Amino acid sequence: MTKPPRPPRSKPLLRDDGGPLQSRPIRKRNPAQPALPFDPMPPRVEPALALLKQKPPPGDDWGWEIKWDGYRLAVHVEPTGVRILTRGGYDWADRFPGIEAAARSLGPASMILDGEGVVLDEQGRSDFNGLQNSLGAVGRRSGNLTAGNAIFMAFDLLYLDGHDLRGLEYRDRRHLLEETLAGFGGAIRLSEEIDADPVAILDHACRLDLEGIVGKNRNSKYQSGRTGDWVKLKCAQSEPFLIVGYEPSTGAYGGFGSLLLAAYQGDDLRYVGSVGTGFKERPSVALRAMMDKLPWRRKAPPVAYEGNRRVVWVQPTLIAEIEFRQWTPDMQLRHAAYKGLRDRQDNADVFRLDDDEGR
Repeated sequence: MTKPPRPPRSKPLLRDDGGPLQSRPIRKRNPAQPALPFDPMPPRVEPALALLKQKPPPGDDWGWEIKWDGYRLAVHVEPTGVRILTRGGYDWADRFPGIEAAARSLGPASMILDGEGVVLDEQGRSDFNGLQNSLGAVGRRSGNLTAGNAIFMAFDLLYLDGHDLRGLEYRDRRHLLEETLAGFGGAIRLSEEIDADPVAILDHACRLDLEGIVGKNRNSKYQSGRTGDWVKLKCAQSEPFLIVGYEPSTGAYGGFGSLLLAAYQGDDLRYVGSVGTGFKERPSVALRAMMDKLPWRRKAPPVAYEGNRRVVWVQPTLIAEIEFRQWTPDMQLRHAAYKGLRDRQDNADVFRLDDDEGR
C-alpha cells in the first residue's frame, strides 16, 4: 500500500492578505556612498633597499634606471589628504609643498608611490647640495625648511585604489606605475627605465657625473630591506654618517680641519675615519655653530678611538652625507669628501656596517 505524502514541516511565509512574501527590490548603489577597499592601506611601508654590487648580475630579468641623489620618500595619497614619509617615518609634506600639491592632483585614487625627492641642476642631474641648502644647515639658519623646487622621481607603486601591490611582480607594478603617471607632469615624475646594457649605462652615468644606476629584478615581489632583488652600481659611493667630533683649525672654513665620523654596528657606533675636503665657507660656518651648540661635549669620545689628534668630541646627532671611493681593510673611509648635512630627524638613513661590511 502506497504511503500518503508527508505534509511540509513548515508553511510558506505569507503576507497578511494570504499571498506569498516577496523580496524587496534591490536598490541601486548611491554613488556618493564610499566603497569599501579590498585591502586596507598600510600606514607605513619599510622601503626596499638596493644592495651594493661591483658589477651587474647576469640575466635579462633586470630593469635599469638612474640612481637619484636625494631623500628616499613614500608619497601616500589618502582620502584624508597627502602624507610624504621619509625613510625614518616622519611626515615631511610641509617641507615638499610642490610634491604635496602634485600628489593631490593625482587623486581621487588612493595610492602609495615609492621614490626619491630631489632637486635638479641646470643639466637635469640630481643635486644633493641644492636639496640640502633648503632642508639642511643653510635652510635652518634662514628659517626656510621647505624645498619648493623639489620634485619626486617615482620608481615603484605599492598600493592603488584598495589593492596592496607588494605581492605582485615588479614588472606588473612598473606597468601600473607607468599607467598611473602617463601624461602627468610637474613635481611628480616617472623615473624612466633605460633599455640598454647596464655596463654601458653605468659608464655613461659616470661620464655625466651621476651617482650611479639601480637595477630591479622584474620577477621579484616588493620586500623591505636589502634582499638582493634591487642592486645599485655606483660611480663613487655616497652614504650618511654620524659626526662624532671635529679637529679644530684656525686656518680652515668654520674653524675645523676635519670631521670625525661613525656608523652603526649593531646597536653601537664604530669610528670609520674622518673627512677634511668638500667644505664651503657658508655651510662650514653654520655647521661649526651647530656643533658648538650641541648639549653634550666632553673629553671622552662616544666611539672607540685610538688616534692622537686634538679632537673636540660632540654628541652623535648630526648626520653628514659623505662621498668616498672605497673602504680600507680595517673599515675606514678612503678618499672621503663632504657633500652636505642631512636632517637630524631622519636618522634611519645612517649607514650600518651590518648591511654592507664585507661587500
